[in-house]
Amino acid sequence: MANITRLDPLDDLFRGFFVRPVDFNGQPQQPPSIKMDVREQGDDYLVHAELPGVKKEDIHVIVDGNQVSISAEVKQEKETREGERLLRAERYFGKVSRSFQLGQEIDDSHAVAKFNDGVLELTLPKRQASPNKRLNIV
Repeated sequence: MANITRLDPLDDLFRGFFVRPVDFNGQPQQPPSIKMDVREQGDDYLVHAELPGVKKEDIHVIVDGNQVSISAEVKQEKETREGERLLRAERYFGKVSRSFQLGQEIDDSHAVAKFNDGVLELTLPKRQASPNKRLNIV
């Protein structure tokens, strides 16, 4: 004998408002991750990270050895006009972050960050390894 369960199509929609965010296709919305490209070019690592809708002052980059952390906050602008009503909001507002490791330590004193047209460009020079030093035994 088959087990038959009756599903109310509005049940998941209403449950989503109170339990988890749901878009109109019924799939849970996840915070977006920072999409990026990392290239090695000679003595530098080049990173291009997409941060659409973010202002330059809301981006933070931390370099610690070979670990790079990028974080940003997309702030929602509260602009409502008289007689206007929001019907659907799909853009993400909030904090996003991403960390990754590179193959070699970074010389953070010569690192350069630029932000243009929603793309963060990092030029991260590799730290030159110091030559082996022979110790004299006294």
